[in-house]
Amino acid sequence: MTTSVRAQLPEKLVEEARKFVQAGWATDFDQLVADALQRYLDSHSAELTEAFVRQDVDWGLHGRD
Repeated sequence: MTTSVRAQLPEKLVEEARKFVQAGWATDFDQLVADALQRYLDSHSAELTEAFVRQDVDWGLHGRD
């Protein structure tokens, strides 16, 4: 199942994405955007983000490297 999404993106970003599609690095623009969003979500999970914040707070409070 898919859902349509409307988004405003910087023109330069869209141009670069279309070049990737034209070069064959992605099947189509929709797939490129979906893959990029999935990678972002995978690397920015709530648990991961919270762990990084806790590490930063710990470092700020105790100054350990």
